[in-house]
Amino acid sequence: MRPIYRNFESQAQIDAQYNPSLALGPNDQPMAHFASQAERARSSIRCALNVPYGPTLAETLDIFPANVPNAPVFVFIHGGYWRALDSKDFSGVALGLHPLGITTVVINYALCPFVTVDEITRQVRAATAWVLRNIDQHGGDPSRVAVGGHSAGGHLTAMCLQTAWTRDYGLPQDPFAAAIAFSGLYDLEPLRYSYLQPMIQLDAGVVQRNSPAFMARPCRTPLWITWGGQESPEFARQSQIYHDAWQANGNTSTLQAQADANHFTVIHTLEDSASAVCQWLSSTLRSA
Repeated sequence: MRPIYRNFESQAQIDAQYNPSLALGPNDQPMAHFASQAERARSSIRCALNVPYGPTLAETLDIFPANVPNAPVFVFIHGGYWRALDSKDFSGVALGLHPLGITTVVINYALCPFVTVDEITRQVRAATAWVLRNIDQHGGDPSRVAVGGHSAGGHLTAMCLQTAWTRDYGLPQDPFAAAIAFSGLYDLEPLRYSYLQPMIQLDAGVVQRNSPAFMARPCRTPLWITWGGQESPEFARQSQIYHDAWQANGNTSTLQAQADANHFTVIHTLEDSASAVCQWLSSTLRSA
């Protein structure tokens, strides 16, 4: 049988690699964990919810300000394969950073198939531009902003790093002090042949415009690329090819799996101030 992508001969083989829910045990409830942690964050940390950054109802963000003035900032982009979930599901990512004096911003965006991946990328860029221009009004330091995301949010993090910030937004070309991508998708081609295609509706143009593994540019932002050691080989490959592309442009990146994590638990580190992820973000932002 002729492969449909690399060495994969069927949608079932691709789905086995790219549908992380298939690997969950009968008692695993990742969304229940996220919901509980999100509620804990919103009830224990001062927050400004549903702050608009664009004209549509989906274009909002949630701000969890640090208790110190002129604080460094972490902007988080949620996952859900561009077609599910929203910012409120991931308020819990503020739990680990708030005690370290870091403001957290969680971005919301419209979802496929109501909008395209191109439009989601535009919205996320608009949201981060809003943060860079306005976070000082919420006690944040616009010169010390990190961006990061999980799964589709990892992809969108990479797309933020690809942005022509000076040409398109009038901002510094490399406006982020740090970036971290968790279990991201950097080559979108295999997803055209997956269970996701009816919802995300990829075509050759969308794939070409939105596959950062093949369009990395020189960038001064230090980047940490991570994924769960229990994830499929394709998630490891996706991370590796993006790391290789990033370094081929003379950029700084760290490639490191989280050995005991799966696709969902890999971002639990953002809930723990003592985790390597939170400590790296804290030290990198403070030295910027």
